[in-house]
Amino acid sequence: MCAAARMHNHPHDDEPDIDAALVRRLLAAQFPQWRGLTLERVPSAGTDNAMFRLGPELAVRLPRVSWAADSVAREQQWLPRLAPHLPQPIPEPIAHGRPASGYPWEWSVLRWRGGANPVVGSVTAPLRLAQDLAAFVSALRAADPAGAPSSSRGVPLATRDAATRAAIGRLTGTIDTTAATALWDKALQLPEPTARPSWMHGDLSPGNVLLADQHLVSVIDFGLMGVGDPTADLIVAWNLLPATARPVFRSALAVDDATWERGRAWALSIALIQLPYYRSTNPSLAANSRHVIREVLADRSV
Repeated sequence: MCAAARMHNHPHDDEPDIDAALVRRLLAAQFPQWRGLTLERVPSAGTDNAMFRLGPELAVRLPRVSWAADSVAREQQWLPRLAPHLPQPIPEPIAHGRPASGYPWEWSVLRWRGGANPVVGSVTAPLRLAQDLAAFVSALRAADPAGAPSSSRGVPLATRDAATRAAIGRLTGTIDTTAATALWDKALQLPEPTARPSWMHGDLSPGNVLLADQHLVSVIDFGLMGVGDPTADLIVAWNLLPATARPVFRSALAVDDATWERGRAWALSIALIQLPYYRSTNPSLAANSRHVIREVLADRSV
């Protein structure tokens, strides 16, 4: 595959071709009641799933890479159980698609959620958004974790050490690697979290947040959801909220210094790893990664 094709359509080397024709074949074979509805690909900076709007009320979501494929069954099972406990609507599974027509994984038909992704740096009511996000995280953490799957991001920071340091090495000359290494080293010396494992979203980022009339109206893409140490859900403080709104978010969640530092280190680690992987294939995600690195290294809140 040429570099240009990978940049515009395939951020992953092993990604299958997913287009409207494929989706129509899948629908015709498995859910023929919807085959006459309009179908339009939804532009997105997301890299794990392809999304198509199906008529006015539905969406078709298909994993683009093997590591995202397991999330379909997880979302189908757990999103309906979490939804009643959360202050905003979340994705609602309507149908569960199966591999067919050369497409290798399970896929979903979901209820369409309206709203727009916030533009980092141009959030009109950041303090209100900070409050809304904190209320969402609080409600998610309060949901019963019994029997729930583990989140791959509900783990100690040390599990990311090798990947984070490798990413810092690949970014030499691009970022302040000395400052990034110092912050990471300090974070690894923090005490382990003492809070009980709880539900977490796992990927609270601008592309997974929907706003309308300056309010949070939905949080989407629960592919990394599960139970564990929920510190990683603090990353939204740096990938979306401006510095002026972070104290509101932190206060609403009653976050202590050590937890806040771990959250900041989570944001840094994710951005460091994403940047070299996506800088040539996903300009939007790479730009947000650079933004996070700048915000984290400039943050003196602890």
